[in-house]
Formats: sequence, C-alpha cells, structure tokens
Amino acid sequence: MKDKVIIITGASSGIGEACAYAFAQQGAKLVLAARNIDKLKQVKLHCEALGAETLLVKCDVSLEDDCKNLINQAVAEFKTIHVLINNAGISMRALFSELDLLVLKQVMDINFWGTVYCTKYAMPYLLAEKGSAIGVSSVAGFKGLPGRTGYSASKFAMEGFFESLRIENLKTGLHVGVICPGYTASNIRNSALNKEAKSQAESPFDESKLMPAETVAAYILKMITNRKAHQVLTTQGKLSFILQKFVPRVLDKLVYNTIAKEKDSPFK
Repeated sequence: MKDKVIIITGASSGIGEACAYAFAQQGAKLVLAARNIDKLKQVKLHCEALGAETLLVKCDVSLEDDCKNLINQAVAEFKTIHVLINNAGISMRALFSELDLLVLKQVMDINFWGTVYCTKYAMPYLLAEKGSAIGVSSVAGFKGLPGRTGYSASKFAMEGFFESLRIENLKTGLHVGVICPGYTASNIRNSALNKEAKSQAESPFDESKLMPAETVAAYILKMITNRKAHQVLTTQGKLSFILQKFVPRVLDKLVYNTIAKEKDSPFK
C-alpha cells in the first residue's frame, strides 16, 4: 500500500478510523471523509504522526454533491485513486409496523446511495489504476434481521450492487470486494435510529466483548492485498452464511431468538 491513494468514508470512528491507522502504517496516502469534522481532525493528526500524507474532507455521503466533491478533492490533491473503502454507515432498530418511514430513507441514503455515489465518481480513476472498490457490508447483507428492516435492506442492496459491479468488470482489472463483519465494537449502535428516526444513544451490547475494529481493518487490508471478492467474518457469521444456504427457516428461528434477547429488544 506504499504511496497508494486510499479514500475511506466514515473515517471518524469505528472500522473507518481503524482502517485509517492500518493504512497509515503501510505508508498510504489517505483521504479521510466523515460528517464529524472535529473527530476527523483527531484521526488525521494520528495518521500524520504515523507518517502518512493525509487529506481531510467533510462529507455527508447521503448527498451526491458531497460525494462528488470528495472524489474531486482527492484527485486534486493526489492526482489519482487506488482504493475506495465505502465504510460510512448507519443502523436502525425498530419494528417496521411502528417506525417512521424516514428511518428507512435515511438508512438507504447513507448505506446504499452513499456507496453508489462515491463509487460512481471514483470509477474512472479506479479503472485506470486497476484499483479496488470495497464495500463494508454485514451479516445483515445476506440474512434479514428482525427489527432492522432498513439496515438489512440497505446491505442487501449494497451486496447486489457490488456483485453486479464485480461481474461487469471481470475483464477490466478492477477489484471489487465486499466484507461482512459480525458485531464490531464501534459507535454504529449508539447512533442507530429508533422508530422516530432519532439516535437510540445506547448500545444493546457490551461493546468490549465485540470484535475490535482493528481486526476488521486488518481483514480489509488483506482483502485488498489479495484482491478477494467476498469474506464473512466471525464464526457466528460464517455459520449463518451456511445455514442460510441450506436451512434458512431454522436460521430464521435462531435469529429471532437471538435478537429477542437483546437489551431493550423491540420484541419484548
């Protein structure tokens, strides 16, 4: 990754922040994007302390113009793009029968459309470099999770988008990869939307017991290096992937029972 130009969306915390540090240690040139500019400045300082050239861009990926500006600024600064990591995302937790439809719209705008916008404007440069377009998905991208209809829909859409994109580019040299972490320690559950499209402000899990974001970042780095197309992380995630193929109705019950046990579960 030495001197490769890497764009990371959602770089102010969680997996995006961990990716920034992982690639900074590799000597990459980083373009860090997020809405939280103050937190992003702290990440930038840390990356520069590791010796990485770093460009900070305030970006709300749900806005097409912000995504276009992100790509334009990256190219103006570094002349090209080698890797785009579509990491920015938001979750939600509420029963579909009770939620405001604004919840689904906000989640789709960020998780799906944000990925589409950034990838679209980065494509000419990624194709020229035979680079990598990466999507950070989830177990919810291949198994619908109850209470998370909007989140699962957005990740299913992302998976379909990237699969089509990968097949379109079988002969162009573009690497398209999708990674599916399990529950990862991050801010995504604290900022997840409730049924009124407001932040739920509290995670239903003990975040200290979840997969560290640094572990996911290491897998993403390896995915890019090895140009791998798809990877599911964690034993639970891999087991879910297999069960979904062969006994999906059994998995339905397991998923329901697991989520019903969450703190403040919508099924209680």
